[in-house]
Amino acid sequence: MKPSIDRRRFLLQSVAGSLALPGLPSLMADSPGNTTPIVESFGAGVGARRFVAIGNLLGFQLKHFFPETTGKEFEETELLKPLAANRDQLTVYRGLDHGLRGGHFAVHTFLSGLLHHESKNRTDGNVTLDQFLADEVGDQTRFPSLTVGSEGGIHGGCQLSWTKSGVRVPPITGPAELFDRLFVADPQQRQAQKVKENSLQASILDSIHEEARSLSKRVNQEDRAKLDEYFSSIRDVEKRLELRQRWSHQPKPEAPFEKPADKNTVEDLPMLYELIALALQTDSTRIATLEIGGSFLPQHLGIDKSYHGLSHHGNDDETVAHLLTLEKYQIEQFGKFLTRLSNIQDGEQSLLDSTAVLFGSGMGNANSHTNSDLPIVLAGGGYATGEFKQAPSNGPNKVPLCNLFLDIAQRMGVEKDSFGTSTGTFS
Repeated sequence: MKPSIDRRRFLLQSVAGSLALPGLPSLMADSPGNTTPIVESFGAGVGARRFVAIGNLLGFQLKHFFPETTGKEFEETELLKPLAANRDQLTVYRGLDHGLRGGHFAVHTFLSGLLHHESKNRTDGNVTLDQFLADEVGDQTRFPSLTVGSEGGIHGGCQLSWTKSGVRVPPITGPAELFDRLFVADPQQRQAQKVKENSLQASILDSIHEEARSLSKRVNQEDRAKLDEYFSSIRDVEKRLELRQRWSHQPKPEAPFEKPADKNTVEDLPMLYELIALALQTDSTRIATLEIGGSFLPQHLGIDKSYHGLSHHGNDDETVAHLLTLEKYQIEQFGKFLTRLSNIQDGEQSLLDSTAVLFGSGMGNANSHTNSDLPIVLAGGGYATGEFKQAPSNGPNKVPLCNLFLDIAQRMGVEKDSFGTSTGTFS
């Protein structure tokens, strides 16, 4: 193994995380690969397709969530009443899930349809819908995507977003940090440092390509396939680097108000929604996720209980009532977010018309630890039917939730014919 290649791999790991090369029996050597063309698109924003996903870690009380009547005449259940003003702007779905088991350990599949440990031999791994979209269209904005959540919870940390290489996307953990990302420029000294870092990383990648051209001519067919997978990872690094370079001298939007202080997830939720709306309006990103997870404490709504403990309610009336209080608050804030987007003009339509907003959970029934029959609401972005749609929940006509996700992706302009466990499209 050449020392020069080993050194460059170490440097690349420093700037892009772990990108360990596969073993190459035909050469017993290492090397990365190709470049991608620079996309000179800065995103005009107006009329562009956008996507937001909100995921709850512990699900909802399904018998208080789903109506009985399908179509436009569906009843306003206790948990859908907070969305009365938004009724015509959304569609409620029942019968969609990923066909998985695992309880809390499968909640991370909400936006992917795949368990992490079962995805290692798949080309796109357990990539979630937001990151799948960001890989395709995220280079048109300063932030390919924004992931908002907490680092607390049952299994520690937001589990909503995953890259195709199987890496959890760490969340922005509060309104103060999200505000800084969107509106606060780095000090000049830090900007200069970033320029130097970008230059160094570009130099490393250039050097790697020189090694790659030589290496690729000397490996056998089996090793070439391994290298192709590795080259794909390198191209992802290049895309991120190109994006950083492109935006390094572009000013951020002017802040519309003073920096908010972090309080707690319950009280912060309205501000997080407001900042996500502003991120879309300013075209800082077109893809965002928000996980309502372990840091959402009932105490901040006057309930001195554990959220996780409450979720295992055993059909106790008082406990279910507490859960409904928590869940109605979350749905109320979601409804206000939809109203906010509908009041923002985006060309000849509203920002909600341009944005598909998914709301739901990877947990169907937390009391029995099931991940089936997931609660799903999809608003705006072409999904404003004002209907309750019930898909077959089992049998040969069962519809995977990933079919709906593929439909979202295609409406975003992604020319792919599959996503996760999809078997087609559904809306």
